[in-house]
Amino acid sequence: MSHPRSRGLAVAGLGAAALLALSACSSSGDDAPADGDGGGTEAKIGVLQFVQHPALDAATEGFKEAIADAGIEATYDDQNAQGEVPNTNTIATTFASGGLDLVFTVATPAAQAAAQAIVDVPVLFTAVTDAEEAGLVASDDAPGANVTGTSDLNPVADQLALLAEIAPDAESVGVVYSSGEVNSAVQVELAKEAAAELGLTIEEATVSNSAEVQQAAQSLGDVDAIYVPTDNTVVSGIAALIQVAEQNEIPVVSGDSGPVESGAIATIGIDYTKLGYQTGEMAAKILLESADPAEMAVETSNDVELIINPSAAERMGVELPGSVVDRADRVIE
Repeated sequence: MSHPRSRGLAVAGLGAAALLALSACSSSGDDAPADGDGGGTEAKIGVLQFVQHPALDAATEGFKEAIADAGIEATYDDQNAQGEVPNTNTIATTFASGGLDLVFTVATPAAQAAAQAIVDVPVLFTAVTDAEEAGLVASDDAPGANVTGTSDLNPVADQLALLAEIAPDAESVGVVYSSGEVNSAVQVELAKEAAAELGLTIEEATVSNSAEVQQAAQSLGDVDAIYVPTDNTVVSGIAALIQVAEQNEIPVVSGDSGPVESGAIATIGIDYTKLGYQTGEMAAKILLESADPAEMAVETSNDVELIINPSAAERMGVELPGSVVDRADRVIE
């Protein structure tokens, strides 16, 4: 599909030499150095994670694993914005003058804050659905400045098809998402396209913070199913949505594995640990090989898996079809 592409960030080419200035900092970080090709290279890395939830935590873990495997002795300044955009701006501004060698951001709002505040240090992002739409890069193929990373754009059409397979009588699908996350808006548009092909109607409910998730879920009324995109605000408050779904026996399919582990029925999603690791490999190329972020294409992951939660299905009054159970890659007990 095509979207209007906003450009919230003016991108200008920066040479690798201007981006790289590895500081001889002590290896007091929380990752011990590992044997690799780093040759004892030391780096001070700022980590800006938008909110704490399983997918984002896994991405950060994967990133640090890749850095250690590359033999880089990293010291980390770990910061979590607690799901508050003003916090991301404050942290990013602090990072801009913090003498860091690289900044790793997790989720779109965190990446946007860092891209606005930091212009002379490489910024790597992960768990960003559409980097162009978010104004992070000039294009996915040629980012054009000091910001690049990995996208977690999930197979929305496949996820809606899975929902239709699990709930074949469904006619309406509710979607709860944050009005302030561009990544969610992109997914909702994709969901509408997929739903139209499947003969489904999308009903929307938006939130501005995780405390509003329960009320938003309740406002969907008598929808036949709920789809949860990879929305950081909603996923951080997923327990409230699951409670509403169970009380009303409404099946829930999600955009990633975290909600399935918390009580959604199923997903076809990417492995966030692997996605974070992939981002860490990109960072290692910058730190060890003087790779220029401006010329490093945004990467994606095609490694997806079908994850199901039979107990959650039972609580929502759904019997999982044998076709879904038989092809599941992972079953949450």
